[in-house]
Amino acid sequence: MNREPGSPGDVVDILGVGFGPSNLALALAVQEHNERVPDSSRIRASFVEQQAAFGWHRGMLLDGATMQVSFLKDLVTMRDPTSPRSYLNYLQGQGRLADFINNKSLFPSRVEFHDYLEWCAADVRHLVAYGTRAVAVHPVTGPDGEIDQIDVVLRDAQGSAAESRVVRTRNLVLATGLVPWLPEGVARGRRIWHNSELLSRLDELPPAGPRRRRYVVIGAGQSAAETTAHLHDREDASEVHSVFSRYGYSPADDTSFANRIFDPEAVDHFFAASGEVKQMLLDYHANTNYSVVDPDLIAELYRRAYQEQVRGPRRLHVHGASRVSSVRSPDPDVDGDGPGAGADGPDVEVDVEVLTTGHHHTIAADVVVYATGYRPIDPSGLLGDIGAWCRRAEDGELLVDRDYRLHTVEPLTAGVYLQGPTEHTHGISSTLLSTTAVRAGEILDSVLGHRRPEPDLPVAHESGEPATVGPRWGDPGVVTS
Repeated sequence: MNREPGSPGDVVDILGVGFGPSNLALALAVQEHNERVPDSSRIRASFVEQQAAFGWHRGMLLDGATMQVSFLKDLVTMRDPTSPRSYLNYLQGQGRLADFINNKSLFPSRVEFHDYLEWCAADVRHLVAYGTRAVAVHPVTGPDGEIDQIDVVLRDAQGSAAESRVVRTRNLVLATGLVPWLPEGVARGRRIWHNSELLSRLDELPPAGPRRRRYVVIGAGQSAAETTAHLHDREDASEVHSVFSRYGYSPADDTSFANRIFDPEAVDHFFAASGEVKQMLLDYHANTNYSVVDPDLIAELYRRAYQEQVRGPRRLHVHGASRVSSVRSPDPDVDGDGPGAGADGPDVEVDVEVLTTGHHHTIAADVVVYATGYRPIDPSGLLGDIGAWCRRAEDGELLVDRDYRLHTVEPLTAGVYLQGPTEHTHGISSTLLSTTAVRAGEILDSVLGHRRPEPDLPVAHESGEPATVGPRWGDPGVVTS
């Protein structure tokens, strides 16, 4: 295997695995730090991302969909309001600042915010290797037995093991993001999708023919409601069925006091709280983020359903207090043309149970979309050999310090940081944009603070007597060894 980025002696200060908004924010923080300090104090950072280019929830960049957080919670502003990588500076560069202000909204469209993210990613393109996966992590043991460096084995996303290469780093930052979650026993197929791939799958559909399509959407959250509205707008949709176990869509609590759960200060409060209080806060404020919908969208869907009751035909069907008990899909390699079949294949049979009555009925659908959310990727698999020195709580969760650094034991002194799967220690904002900018700054500060101090050098007092300069932990001017 080859070493990169340079000679065998090269070591980077930070290697980030994954390049979504979290590690992108860290890359921007590193870039801005390096622009302020002399060359000797700069951070050497590299990032790897298995996607071929930057992309964030591309499958849900729906027309008319807006962000659920203020544009001020971009990748930099809450860390440094003067940063040139702010959303406002992006708008100025695009010639849209005045127009955005006149729009009188704190919440940009999802399409426009994604364009901002791409604009930021282009600014730090030189730090990122796209189309690259981290496949293994190995400790590097020094002559004194200390492990203050880590080797990370990288491979092209489509490459073979023979094409592996290695980057040596003093700090590893894992930001591997979320993965779409499907209920047990459900497998994606040509007619069964997760909403994360909605737009690309819709683009692949053949013409519907004379019999338009029936869509079923499973889920009660924002993505499920947005998917339902989007499919209802499609000309090929004869019916859209929304199925969820709540009686109706529940509104997201974005009131001012509740929103303080996403403030940077709330992370301090949550981290310091007992386990019992942590769980209480998560339970109390789940309705700020989980399985809830923007009230305006709820009102719009209700308006559509009611209007169809008045004028017909009934195209939107909301099945509350219901659950999908089974989904029977035809062979995905077989196209059908029998009775009830769509132009591009046979129906999927969705069995629905009404929870209040126990009644069962079946919906014959052409496409089933699961809007059932995401789960954090367990970082344990990537920790490899160094996982033995990472401490865990009694429930098996990794112990994470306030600076997002894993709590490790000797001989491991290299830094391992988590961005994302820290809700159990840092609160409900861990996988959201709200504290991304601040978290990136805190991780960078931690890396700087843990840098190996300069060697003790004799210096002279005014008296002329020699003295020793001790370690300067946390001094941004300390030179990386």
